[in-house]
Amino acid sequence: MDPPERIEIIGNTLALHWQDRSEDFWEAPFLRKHSPSAENIGEKDIFGNHYGNQGKREYPRTELTAFQRVGNYAIRLVFKDGHQSGLYSWEYLRSLRKQS
Repeated sequence: MDPPERIEIIGNTLALHWQDRSEDFWEAPFLRKHSPSAENIGEKDIFGNHYGNQGKREYPRTELTAFQRVGNYAIRLVFKDGHQSGLYSWEYLRSLRKQS
């Protein structure tokens, strides 16, 4: 999937302008709640034991402070609460349209 043409943080909102001219605007609390990190969604060890994922929590006061591009496939979002382990792929960001 092609990356967005433009990525910006506007206030507390992540704005994405895609090559097909569509746009997405995601508020920080929504993005933090839907972080694809192992801390948020959990992970399995080699024995199949599941760790993490204490359930989707709400983060009404969280703030988005920065983002970093990761290769040509994702961005890492940095939140004021210190969370920054989720890699938001372009496909995942597009799939969030169904969650809003």
